[in-house]
Amino acid sequence: MTRPATPLTHSRFPAALAATALAAAIALSGWTAPACAEKADRDQPLAVESDQMQYDDIKQVGTFTGRVVLTKGSIVVRADRLTVRQDEEGWQHATAWGAPATFRQKREGVNEWIEGRGRRIDYDGKRETVRLQQQASMQRTDGARILDEIHGNDILYESGTELFSVQGAAGKEATPENPSGRVRMVIQPRTANGQAPGEPAPLKPADRLAPGSR
Repeated sequence: MTRPATPLTHSRFPAALAATALAAAIALSGWTAPACAEKADRDQPLAVESDQMQYDDIKQVGTFTGRVVLTKGSIVVRADRLTVRQDEEGWQHATAWGAPATFRQKREGVNEWIEGRGRRIDYDGKRETVRLQQQASMQRTDGARILDEIHGNDILYESGTELFSVQGAAGKEATPENPSGRVRMVIQPRTANGQAPGEPAPLKPADRLAPGSR
């Protein structure tokens, strides 16, 4: 795994573009106010809904199929198939498959979400990591607005520190959003007032009409 990257700021934006090679380590928390994934999630119960379920009592593994939805606090995983197990220490682990499977988790203290997708998603409750593989992508969103996004073949997300390790697959696993298959990162610039470019400034009523107007 690559070493943690220094949080990005506007002055380091050219260096971030250089990371669109075969590997990158990105800290999204540096782009706005410091934040991390919702801390309370790790202490919340894990719940799964699906059309069918099989449970292996010897291996302590449950297999869910058909419109699977996993929730754990603010975490939501949607998939076609999912396996869940609990290790000897009581930590929960899940693997999801889909076309694609999706992941969503709120960021601590801000109205933003980390959203990801891939054909396979591995969740490790002990290490607080999420790994997305095969045509993988992750976004930082504010409502319907995409603030930043990254594409790759293998994305490892450390939710406790919001560090990303990304591997590309040049010439393989291409998608319409990332036709080269290499690591691709898009960072939306910020204005002084925090608005994204192209976002209209809020209108304020005038105290009085301009001269000559009615």
